[in-house]
Amino acid sequence: MKKRKPTIAAPRPFVPGRQYDGLQGKVVDWVEHKFEEGLLYLHVRFTDKTELCWRIANRMTIEEGDLSDWKSGDFEQLQVFVRNQPDRSI
Repeated sequence: MKKRKPTIAAPRPFVPGRQYDGLQGKVVDWVEHKFEEGLLYLHVRFTDKTELCWRIANRMTIEEGDLSDWKSGDFEQLQVFVRNQPDRSI
């Protein structure tokens, strides 16, 4: 009986996420995070005295507000007061 060599899967190709121009090759000096006024700030400071900062917010929104009739036991939507529109400015 001959032993089979284990098969090695080919490495997956690198699929980048969002890349930030101007950051490649920079050396990180320090990283900090802090919470202020409901926001999370992530600071990445580089040795060349530049900084990358993310401001992360978590907001609660109303998706929909409506008036409905349940008298018959079935849901009948009478009126929609609020319908959340996606923010297209981002």
